[in-house]
Order: sequence, then C-alpha cells, then structure tokens
Amino acid sequence: MPQGTVPGTPSNPILSFLPLIFIFGIFYFLLILPQQRKQKKHQDVLDALKVGDEIVTLGGLYGKIVEVKAETFVMEIAPKIQVRISRSAVSHKV
Repeated sequence: MPQGTVPGTPSNPILSFLPLIFIFGIFYFLLILPQQRKQKKHQDVLDALKVGDEIVTLGGLYGKIVEVKAETFVMEIAPKIQVRISRSAVSHKV
C-alpha cells in the first residue's frame, strides 16, 4: 500500500491523468504548433507563386514558372525545355 494513503478512500481520477495532460500540452506547444505554422507558411508561398517566379523543386531542379494551372506548374529548366510539375513538388521560391 502506498505511503500516505488511507485504506478505503478512493483516489481522485483527475489527479492521476494530470501528468498525461501536462505532457500532451508540452508536446503540443513544442512540436505540433510549430509544425502547423511552418506548413501554413509553405502553403502561403505556394499559393502566391505566379508566372515568372524562379523556384526549386523537391528534387533539386531550378527553373522559372511559365504557366500556372490548378494543381500543376509548367516550369522552364533550360531554354525551350519545359517540364510540368505538381504544385506539391515545389520546395521554395528563389
């Protein structure tokens, strides 16, 4: 029997879950919230891309956007060489 408890008295179930709630709060503020902010910032960059912007893909290709469609871009990687890429394949704007 744990020291400091009286036999026959029930323990408070909220107090037993309090450390778990505290740990979840720490994880939320240190891991989940910053990741959500980073993801929202990246989505804002993708939404703001337009013709003429220079971008880098996740595969490391550098190029200039020549056409914007709903979910794809047409990117020129060299003179007269164009490739179509998915919007999600864009890493960042140069």
